[in-house]
Amino acid sequence: MLCLCFTITNIGNNHYIRIMENTEYLDEYEINLEKTLCAYLLKNKEIEGMKPDAPDIEGKWESICQSYLPDGIREFEQYPSVSLGWMLFMGMAVAKLWDKNWKKYSAEEDLYLMIRDVRGFDYMDEYVIEDVLKIKGKISQAKLSKLAGDVAVMAHNYLMHENFEAGTPTAFHAFVRTLHQMYQIGYAMQLKRMGYKMTKINL
Repeated sequence: MLCLCFTITNIGNNHYIRIMENTEYLDEYEINLEKTLCAYLLKNKEIEGMKPDAPDIEGKWESICQSYLPDGIREFEQYPSVSLGWMLFMGMAVAKLWDKNWKKYSAEEDLYLMIRDVRGFDYMDEYVIEDVLKIKGKISQAKLSKLAGDVAVMAHNYLMHENFEAGTPTAFHAFVRTLHQMYQIGYAMQLKRMGYKMTKINL
């Protein structure tokens, strides 16, 4: 089991996720994880072939991550697929808010708490699906829930396969990198669902 407990006393520092990283190794880990997850989602036609260029959405990542970490770390020990999967839903939610009224929502002090606190952490997925994304029909809702769960399990398996030493900074940062990919995948999925197309520009 990947132990993340050592980070609990450190996550209050807004710069903590940037320090103590084995950057080269973690960069390679994140790139390979992205390739693995994207191959699955491309096969299921859930994302475009190109990574979306969404600086507004990506720009919220660090603040969302810092706010999410206490919940994410706590849940990871017993429910790793929830800990990872909820970040995919967060990415989808932020993409929807970006499309709806970014001027309004970008001014929110804490987008994660805004989403989480409506129904609480345990039901955050249902809130995003039903009230933020407004997906209608039990079958469609269940299909998205299953997809998010499948991707979260894949991400968790990939993380565990690396055999990071329990309680180390590298293990913590690998967890953060995995959350980052879940966030990016979430907003890439939602942008595609809303009809946005990624077009390569030759300069």
